Amino acid sequence: MDDTEHPLLTGLEARIANAIGPTLVDMGYELVRVAVLGKDRPTVQIMADRADGNLIAVEDCEAISHAVGAVLDVEDPVPGNWTLEVSSAGIDRPLTRVKDWNRFAGHLAKAETAMPVGGRKRFSGVVLGADAQYARLRLDDGTEAALPLTEVRKARLVLTDALIEATSTTKRPS
Repeated sequence: MDDTEHPLLTGLEARIANAIGPTLVDMGYELVRVAVLGKDRPTVQIMADRADGNLIAVEDCEAISHAVGAVLDVEDPVPGNWTLEVSSAGIDRPLTRVKDWNRFAGHLAKAETAMPVGGRKRFSGVVLGADAQYARLRLDDGTEAALPLTEVRKARLVLTDALIEATSTTKRPS
């Protein structure tokens, strides 16, 4: 798997992704996002896609939850008690991987950077794609913004009729 295939993560979230990644791949899924929220009893959020392009179903989330829960129990990257949440990426999904930025080129997205880029941290525009260093957006004023992937705190597709139509052609699991 190359660097465009997985989310850019650090620290605890990277350790969790490294621990569960091989299991997800073996099961036919791709990791979209890992987030650890809360301090006293943290919630580990896992967001996944089916590798075959089909829409993820509740049964997929259950299977992932059981397998990932077992891996995390053995690896124990999260100290103390924690809760596991597994979900699909959804239509208005986060853009966490280079492949997401390229797959959804032409659709509207919002992004926020950790450090200012061109004097600002918040961006909205049409996704133009990404390479290993930058995600690109065409902003509302027609200019292009190249956001360093290492500085993107969060990016998400905006729910539009065009996005719904584009994703409705994806096969549903049988």
